[in-house]
Amino acid sequence: MGRGGEGAPGPGPGPGPGRACSSPLVLPGAAAAAPTSPRGWAEALAAAAGALQAGGLVAVPTDTVYGVACLAQDPRAVRSIYGLKGRNGRKPLAICLGDVEHIYRYCHVNVPDELLRDLLPGPVTLVLKRSEELNKDLNPFTSLVGVRIPNHPFIRELARACSGPLALTSANISSQASTLTVSEFQDLWPQLSLVIDGGPVGDVQSPECRLGSTVVDLSVSGKYTIIRPGCALQSTVEILRQKYGLVPESS
Repeated sequence: MGRGGEGAPGPGPGPGPGRACSSPLVLPGAAAAAPTSPRGWAEALAAAAGALQAGGLVAVPTDTVYGVACLAQDPRAVRSIYGLKGRNGRKPLAICLGDVEHIYRYCHVNVPDELLRDLLPGPVTLVLKRSEELNKDLNPFTSLVGVRIPNHPFIRELARACSGPLALTSANISSQASTLTVSEFQDLWPQLSLVIDGGPVGDVQSPECRLGSTVVDLSVSGKYTIIRPGCALQSTVEILRQKYGLVPESS
């Protein structure tokens, strides 16, 4: 099983003093819905959680595309993600949580709990009003924050293992295609503390598999706004409109 090696940090922000990922850590039973090797799974979780708590950036599989995570409450780590991505500093990062009930600590929720649970965990980012608990250096230019709970057991367990929310973005340079395998973002490995290889997370020949999550703003009571259509647009809109009677904000 490969591990992130010790060595000189890569270019850009780097993963931290003296640490860079030279090879991915292969997730045991990656193709299964649950771990087939509990010991190996636990070792991967411990390695990823340790790297995050040390201020590093970790690449992880999700239910849509590969992502890069850091601790959302760590301002230096958040800056490192922006440097890694070559990203506009006014383009917000989402937070990733392990369970729906944790949303209430970091967001002001104005939709029914059942609605949250109908959409999460799943390939949807819900944009809500942020609470005072969230790091003020994370997206300081907006009162809103996107929330992800991917339907992938590893990243959910990783989020639970950390003391606060993860900041999560796709594992690619901004404006480039999203990635479905770890080899597709190999140029970023030297700037990461750890790469978790969960195998392909979609059909690499299918452009639809690279769309990422559907992003929907629910911050206005009774209304919704689609910010990014993503991969789950139709099913998300059906739930919002037909089950909960929400209407597009423009109407």
